[in-house]
Amino acid sequence: MLGHLRISSPRKQLGVLFLVFSPQLFLLIVGLFMSNDLGASQKIDASNIQQIKWSQALSSVLFFFLPAYLFSLFTFKGRHFYFLGLKKAQQLNNYIFAVLGILFMLPLVFYLGQLNSGVNLPEWMKKMESSTGNQLEAILKVNSKWDILVNLFIIAFLPAICEELFFRGALQRVLIHYFKNPWVGIITASFIFSTLHLQFAGFLPRFFLGILLGFFYWYSGSLWPSIAAHFANNALQVLVISFYPEYVKANPNMPETMLIAASLGGAALLYQYYKQSKVTYESVYEPETLHEKSEFIA
Repeated sequence: MLGHLRISSPRKQLGVLFLVFSPQLFLLIVGLFMSNDLGASQKIDASNIQQIKWSQALSSVLFFFLPAYLFSLFTFKGRHFYFLGLKKAQQLNNYIFAVLGILFMLPLVFYLGQLNSGVNLPEWMKKMESSTGNQLEAILKVNSKWDILVNLFIIAFLPAICEELFFRGALQRVLIHYFKNPWVGIITASFIFSTLHLQFAGFLPRFFLGILLGFFYWYSGSLWPSIAAHFANNALQVLVISFYPEYVKANPNMPETMLIAASLGGAALLYQYYKQSKVTYESVYEPETLHEKSEFIA
């Protein structure tokens, strides 16, 4: 499988990824400057909520899936989704441990959200957060069981696939190669992941979630565990907010004992996940160590 790359330089790969993502980045910047006016002028009611929902679905595909796929077409000679990470994990329990790990870490995520909420944000960020919160609350409002299924598809399933392909399958793999250090690549990709969501009151918890998802991808050699964990996290939030909409704009208060116990349990799962992994930088990125049975993503 050597010779699978059209572009071998991580610097050039990063340039290609930036190029295919530049239209989306431009739209994000325009949206950032126009958000206050749009938030004030756009009314959310029953007549346009379905349109907003499916616009959200389309944006997941156009903003993240499309540039990841275009990047793979330019970078790899074939098996494009395989090299974006859609292959079997090294261990069968990687899928279970990833889902359980992120669920165990949710109390810590909520705690980070509470810390983040104490940061005094600029007024324009507060207005953007309020507008985003109102829109999310409207999207997740449940009138029937069908609404829950649609919301799970739009808010949980599609982002889990599309965002993981872009942020982990494309961006993280290039950044690890560029910096020649897995953790620098994981942390940098997670910072960008949280920033591009443009939800600054939730920056810290989303940054931490990005690190967990990057960890699951790197140490399993497969994107499927991180997709499963991403879906589990989003799906749980959809279900909770469907019945307790007040949590759109507030983090649940967790007892300190639950926070500590869950975090320790999650840390134990992550440690086991790490210990059983055979992934190293050399086995993934060093050409002289690659052969037809290598579990490489570079």
